[in-house]
Amino acid sequence: MRKKFRLYRHYVSIVVRGMMQYKTSFLLNSLGQFLVSFSVFLGIYFMFRRFHQVRGYSYSEVLLCYAIVLMEFSLAEMWARGFDMFSGMVRSGEFDRVLVRPQGEILQVLGSRFELTRLGRMSQAVVMLVYAFCTAGIHWTAGRVCTVLFMLVGGTAVFSGLFLIYAALCFFTLEGLEFMNVLTDGAREYGKYPLDVYGKRVLQFATVLVPYALIQYYPLQYILGRTANPIYIFLPLAAVLFLLPCYGLWRFGVRHYKSSGS
Repeated sequence: MRKKFRLYRHYVSIVVRGMMQYKTSFLLNSLGQFLVSFSVFLGIYFMFRRFHQVRGYSYSEVLLCYAIVLMEFSLAEMWARGFDMFSGMVRSGEFDRVLVRPQGEILQVLGSRFELTRLGRMSQAVVMLVYAFCTAGIHWTAGRVCTVLFMLVGGTAVFSGLFLIYAALCFFTLEGLEFMNVLTDGAREYGKYPLDVYGKRVLQFATVLVPYALIQYYPLQYILGRTANPIYIFLPLAAVLFLLPCYGLWRFGVRHYKSSGS
């Protein structure tokens, strides 16, 4: 495991050094990521100027929710971007070379792309998170702080699992399926509000099929003091189990992979 970590760190260092050869491009891309997420923040801000609550949630509470989801997605996109770009690797035949190398396929795909520019989006999430921490009127205890940390871990795992599913489907389609964006980018956008805002059916889908609710809605209820059940603290960690079926689909795809012939 230590050897694999060192190899992955080496992969990342190569990618980062390559990006730093074009510092202006890196800074502009990071700024662009910041501004894109800032526009969503403005949408929330102006809506709450007109409506002071949404289904009983205040402006600061919604901002806390969105900041956590945005940070989860940014962390996943930063380190699992290789899966999001995997269709190009399959079409070009690059994955053939991955298979004959002595290291695991997942490690090599992860190391092929590292999106450091997502720091721009993460910085926006940090600003919103700090503001929400200070204004939401939450009494921060060790349990609530741990809940936020567990949400970041579980959310990163869930979004990474979705990127892994996207890559696994490319074994059969060669092209990335655009409908997966509904589950990734769409979840980031709709995740700016607690999931019960969208109705019971959406909450059920996000609890049973894709565990968004375990990394957003349920732990948020504990943070906001709407439930005292300590199980809600650990639900985000249970969401990490979502990686198991995602990995199973990946292994199924690898076993049935046929070169594109490129």
